[in-house]
Amino acid sequence: MAEKKTNQIKITRTRSGIGAKQFHRETLRSLGLKKIGDSVVRVNDEVTQGMVRTVAHMVQVEEA
Repeated sequence: MAEKKTNQIKITRTRSGIGAKQFHRETLRSLGLKKIGDSVVRVNDEVTQGMVRTVAHMVQVEEA
């Protein structure tokens, strides 16, 4: 059987959460981004897109 290719994105934290709103900091933690420079690879679904939109000013996104 042919495997489905999952669409994944790489999310890298680029800015600090100091001075940010609480829900922005919580969103970063739920994405798995603890420190500046941390990267995670996540499936590009609607939930992940919403979280990335919330903290778009603090992360960099690229295809994985």
